[in-house]
Parts: sequence; C-alpha cells; structure tokens
Amino acid sequence: MTTMDARQATATMAVLAPGTQTTVQDLAGRGGMWDVGVPPSGAWDDLSFALANLAVGNPPAAAGLEAVVTGPVLRFDRRTTVCLTGAAPEATVDGRPLRPGMVTSVLPGSIVDIGRCGGPGMRAYLAVGGGLVVPEVFGSRTTFLLGGFGGFGGRALTAGDELVVGRTENLAAPVDVTALLPPMKTNWTVRVLAGPHGAPEHLTPEGAAELLAAAWTVDHRADRTGVRLAGPAPRWARQDGGEAGLHPSNIHDSAYPVGGIMLSGDTPVVVGPDGPSLGGFVVPFTVIRADRWIFAQARPGDAIRLVLVSPEDAETANTRRSALLADPRAAVAAEFERTLAGLPATAPVPPAARPELLREHGLLLERPAAGPAPALVIRRAGDHHLLVEAGPAVLDLRVRVWIHLLARALRAAATAGVEELVEGVRSLLVRVDPDRLPLPRLAGLLGELAAQVPDPAGVTLDVREVTLPIAFDHPAAHEAMTRYARSVRPDAPWCPDNVEFIRRINDLPERDDVFRLVQEATYLVIGLGDVYLGAPVALPIDPRHRLVTTKYDPARTWTPQNAVGIGGVYLCVYGMEGPGGYQLVGRTVPVWRHVPGSAEPPWLLRQFDRLRFVPVTAEELADRRADVKAGRRTLACAPATFALSEVDELEARHREEITRFRAGRQAAFHAERERWQTR
Repeated sequence: MTTMDARQATATMAVLAPGTQTTVQDLAGRGGMWDVGVPPSGAWDDLSFALANLAVGNPPAAAGLEAVVTGPVLRFDRRTTVCLTGAAPEATVDGRPLRPGMVTSVLPGSIVDIGRCGGPGMRAYLAVGGGLVVPEVFGSRTTFLLGGFGGFGGRALTAGDELVVGRTENLAAPVDVTALLPPMKTNWTVRVLAGPHGAPEHLTPEGAAELLAAAWTVDHRADRTGVRLAGPAPRWARQDGGEAGLHPSNIHDSAYPVGGIMLSGDTPVVVGPDGPSLGGFVVPFTVIRADRWIFAQARPGDAIRLVLVSPEDAETANTRRSALLADPRAAVAAEFERTLAGLPATAPVPPAARPELLREHGLLLERPAAGPAPALVIRRAGDHHLLVEAGPAVLDLRVRVWIHLLARALRAAATAGVEELVEGVRSLLVRVDPDRLPLPRLAGLLGELAAQVPDPAGVTLDVREVTLPIAFDHPAAHEAMTRYARSVRPDAPWCPDNVEFIRRINDLPERDDVFRLVQEATYLVIGLGDVYLGAPVALPIDPRHRLVTTKYDPARTWTPQNAVGIGGVYLCVYGMEGPGGYQLVGRTVPVWRHVPGSAEPPWLLRQFDRLRFVPVTAEELADRRADVKAGRRTLACAPATFALSEVDELEARHREEITRFRAGRQAAFHAERERWQTR
C-alpha cells in the first residue's frame, strides 16, 4: 500500500472465504488500450454496480466487488456502510438477511456472507462506503484476470486477503435503490442494433431475419470474455471467407465492440468486457449499451430473445439509463409515486421487431472508389462505435496502409468525443462518447478526412525488423490440439495435427514444408491485439509464402501463451493463455511484458514491424522465454522501412511462380471443402 493509499484508508475488509470467483472491478473499466489488445474489463453488470456505488454515496470511479455463482464471506474491522446489488438472494450480515439495494451499516467485526449468486441471475456486486483502495493499472482499478493485472494483484480474491477501504469524507448521502434494481429472470429480452455486418454480403436476408426470430439458449461456455448462444445454424450468403478462411463466417481481421454478437463459425458469441479486441468473424448485431448487463446475469440454460431496434430506440434507452444514474433519488421517488398510484413499474417494454432495419445494417456513409482512395463504407457497430471498411472484402496491402493513414489523420485531428481507435486489416473501429459526438457526425468527419489521405503508393513507413525464435511442433501446441480433440470436436478435419491440415489445404508435398515457408517468410504486422496483449496479426510480404487455412469451428477453449498459429492467410502470436482458433505450428517468446512503473510500453511489437522467425529447440525456447519475462533479454530489433513498391516488385519478378502457387493452393482449398461436405 502506498503512502497516499494509507492516508486514504479508514478500514480493512478481510476475506474469510473467496467465493467462486470474486474480483475487484470499477465502473468505467480500462480505456485507450483496445488497439493493443487490452479489453476494458470493468463491472459486467454495470447497472447493478453503478446503483450499489450510488447507494453508499461513492463517486462513480470507486472500486467494488463482483462475485459470480457464489459470493465471498467478508469481515470488516471498523464501522462501514455497504450495499449489495445484482443476484444475491441469500446474503446475510451476522446471520441476518442483507436486502439487495438497501444501504446497511456494518459494525466492527461484522461478517457479510454474500452466499449463492443467482437462481435466477448469476452475479452479485458489493459497494463499500469509500470504495476499495487498490493501485491503478493502466488508468483503472479493474481486474483483468486473463492478463493478470489490475484489481487485487491481478487475480480473484483468496481466503486471507485483506483489502483497504477508502476514506468516507465528502461522500454523498446514502440512498435506498431497491426500487431501481433490475429484475433477475430466466427468460431475457435483449435489444440489438443491426450491423456492422449482415445481409446480403454475409448472411441471406432470410438468414439474418431468422437469427432474430430464433429462440436462443445461453451455453455453458459463458464467462467475462464472451457468452455463447445455442440455437439454429446461420444461413450464409457465401461458401467461404476466401483468404480470410474456409468458413463463411471468416472475414479479414476487424475489431469487435463489446456487446457485438460475432458468429464464430456457426456459433453466436456475445463479446464480453474481457473479450478480444480484434478477430476475424462476422458481427451481424450489437447489443445496445443499456442491455449489455443482461449477459452478466444470464445463466447457462436461460432463454434469450433478440429484438432489433432503431438507433433512436437505443438512444432513448441509453438516455433513460443515464438519467436514472444521474439522479437516483428522483428515480426512486418516481417509482414510489407510481406504486402509490397502482401503476406498473417504468421498466421499458421492448418494441416490436423491426425487420426493415436489416436492409442497411447500420449504414451511415458509402462512397465509391476514387483515384487512390478505395471504396468506403461506414456503419454503426452498436450505439457508441462505428466501423469503417475500405475496398472490397479481399486482402490488399494498399488498403491496409490507407486505413493506417486514415487512423493517423483522425488521431491528429484530436476530435472531442473520439475515445478509441482500433485498426483492422481493411477496417477501422472508432469508439465515441455519443453525447459529445453523434455517430452520423463522426461518419461525416471521417468522410472528409478520407478525401485527404495521401496515395499509399507514395508513402514509406519507418518500421523495425524483429527476429523471433520459434520452436516448431512445440509440445504445448500439441497439448492444445489434443485437448481440443478430446473434449470439443474430435472429428474436426484439423485433428489430430494442425500442421498436417495446413500442408494438405495448401497442396504442399511434405509436412516440413509448412515450417520451411514460415521460416523463409518475412511477415508484416498489420494488426495488434488479435488475441489479446499485443498479439500481432502478420502477413507474409512475399505472396509465395502465404499459407491459407481456416479457423477452428468451434474455437479452442485453451491455447498456450505465445503459441504461433495461422488462420486464413494470417499468422498470429497469442499474447496470453486463453481461447483461440488459429491452426498452431509452434511457440515463441512473449510479445507482452508488463513491468509496473516502467516507462516502456508493455507491448513489444508495433504496427508494420517486419517479423522473421529463427527455429530453436523447445529447451532453447524455454530459456529465452524466461529471459524475456525477467527483462534480461528483449526482442532482437533493427531499423527498417516498408513501402508498397517492395510488394509490387516481388509480384512483378515472380508473377508466374506466384500464379502457380495460388492456383495449387486454391484447388487444394476447394478439395478440402468438398471433403468436409461429404463426411
């Protein structure tokens, strides 16, 4: 605890039993790092969390606890006020019921037992007067469990932990928010906006409508990274994703908004607050901000109904939420008056389905190609993001450089209300404060900036050449393949050996040819954060080195940290242990190293770095991994440049060989797809 934290402390809270998974969270989460694969995190049921903080008089930035399935048992050493919200039907203070929404004074030595969380519902939130005092990491006190930072040591609480409670001077007066708590259910209705992807490019019009009409069930694979939904398979408008992957859900890597419903293969997954920032899957719908809390409380087996609403409907819902949190006393008084009058509660009734909203799926601006500027389409990606897509849905490094230059121009404009930018392969996701910068106005600004972007052909980028050691066929990569075959999908065509699958689908004579091409290639980093924490998405500069494969469907539940994989035409280094879908070929050193207090950024790679791989043994890699983690060694880097003329010269010099390589690869690609269909 720092000296400043000690001065702010008034009490401590001891953890007698931790519950299933109890973490320190705050409301806003961690902003400004989505472009390097650091998710916002924060309280998932942000409505319940905000109400708990307001009830005890805390400011919005105060940290509290989020508990899932089973809550903790806590003891306080001094008199404290607490408020519990969310799903906590059995909570007690010294054996007496602790009613959610009501501010309770806890005496010295008192024990708060949150107990079972849910049934219905799944998460409970505890606010303590003065908030919890933990260090800020990257501007937030919130815990990111997968990354191992923030909150209380970057982890869930364990028995014996002691947390510091902040001072209580100048807190607002407490308020009972019982009447404002959202009801817990087993059947949920969730409002969504259309887009940014949809029909007819990716789904058939009938298929998009069927996703809305379907009865969805929350899958058991649901956590803070995302919630899978079980239901009918989507009806696709195309056979595959081309160079982005064999499955029609595959697209060239594009950033996800939190609340985006991505189609991972044929499985819808709602991106959670700890979800990935960048990935290669279609997102046909996005949950409105006022309803995202529902997925924190929806339990496996609960029913979900998606209702399409207009942007105006979403704005009304979000405005109502903001007004409630801005003046909870007035909201409580209004609910009390309605109760006295015998009127129903003011919870909004979801509007009827609006199928006509599917046609443009959030279109804000569209322009044809003109000169060096590619065609431009800007769509809503929910109610506080928009997605810029440039050029046709194919791999084109000119478009990638153009997107980079557009992002640079938007950053230089320093427009009030722009909060975050994430570059994709042919796309740019922009997060805004819609109260300061409405999405249509931002779309107009981006249209103006796009007209001023210079011709990418005349731009030379100052970059670095980075050499990474790689252990091909690393045992941890094979462990991931084995786990998948044993517990997820043993009949998948990439089982039991991802490398053999890559060989087959690219028409290569030998298995070792896969490793040879990875070793010979010079890769260009064209995205960061694809699978968290500075993970690069990289493309071979020479087309003769571009292996093409598909992503797992469904995805793996476990991937070792710094595994190296190929998905579509892209290579990725996994930033941390977690789920994933790329076909694995080996493992390398960390690409993320967080040293508290260091002036150096934790992400070790940058956009447009040139990557080379040098083979080492698994034993040699273990030593190098330990050295990088400990700070004894960093990545081997040298100054370099990149210009599109380099690619043009390669393609002109080796045109016939490139054509043969692509033709053979395409034939093998189609043969593999036919083999799938006949199994």
